This record gives sequence, structure tokens and C-alpha cells, in this order.
Amino acid sequence: MTSPSDISAASGAANNPQTVRKEATASTRAPAMTPGHGSNLETSEGRTTIADTVVSKIAGLATRQVEGVVGFGGGAARAMGAVRERIPGARASSSQGVTVEVGERQAAVDLIIVVEYGVAIVELAHAIRRNVITSIEQMTGLEVVEVNVSVVDLQLPGEDTGQGQPRPPGRVE
Repeated sequence: MTSPSDISAASGAANNPQTVRKEATASTRAPAMTPGHGSNLETSEGRTTIADTVVSKIAGLATRQVEGVVGFGGGAARAMGAVRERIPGARASSSQGVTVEVGERQAAVDLIIVVEYGVAIVELAHAIRRNVITSIEQMTGLEVVEVNVSVVDLQLPGEDTGQGQPRPPGRVE
């Protein structure tokens, strides 16, 4: 087994833990090899498996980065998300409205989203696919074979999304 001092000496870091950490961080942030057949998921040194929840979170966060996406999931899932966000200390699920299927070398993603009124949905779906595929393939080395986008609702201007925005005061006390 390799000890931390062996790693430092081998990397020329001369027992400086910060240098080792910086080198490790730089190498882990580099893009993974070409997804699919040439990936590093299985090597002579061992095998790497990536859980569905990891791929689901990556897909959810990559989707949220695209301007025009205002929420995830159908009506019931969004209602539960709104309740969860109103509880102090709770936060929204990064994988709500995201379903993935992960194999040994490939992944498929299904997204259920709510879009902002006025956004070109076809172009939005294209941008989501591009961002999700790039994120998953770079972070995991898995080949993304498909990203299905289902738009289930449209947020109108001034409409409460239930995503952490304050509610208007009630009409009765």
C-alpha cells in the first residue's frame, strides 16, 4: 500500500501536504478520458463504479445552470419541494425531477422540468442536453446515450414557483 509520504516523494513534493493536495485537485478536475470504451472506469489497478444518485445530482445541477429552467418535477413533486424549502435547515433536492439509468459505461437521463414563460423551449432543451451531457461525461467518464426532456409546466410572470420565494399575504387572518 502506498503511504502519503511515498506519494509526496514520488510527486517531487518533498513531504509538503499542500503541494500534494493541489496536485491531486488539479488532476481530479481534469476532464475524464473519452467516454465509453476508452474510459478509466476499469483499469488494471481497479474498477470505479458510479452510483445512480451521483449521476442524477450532476444532471440536476447541470440543468439548473441553464437559464430558463425554473423548476423540476410534476405537480406533486414540486409541492413537496415547496414544503421542504419552507422548513428551516432543509434544502431542495438536487435530483427532484431527474431519473437516470446508469450502466457500466453508459448513462441515460430523463428530466421533468418547468420553464419560464417566453423561453424558446426547443432551444432550451438543446442547451440542457448539451450541458448535461458535457457535465456527466467530463465528471464520470460515462457515455451519455440520451437525455430526454419533458416540459410539464410553464411559469408565468409574477407566478410563485414555491422555490423559496415569499408567499403573498392571505386574504383572511
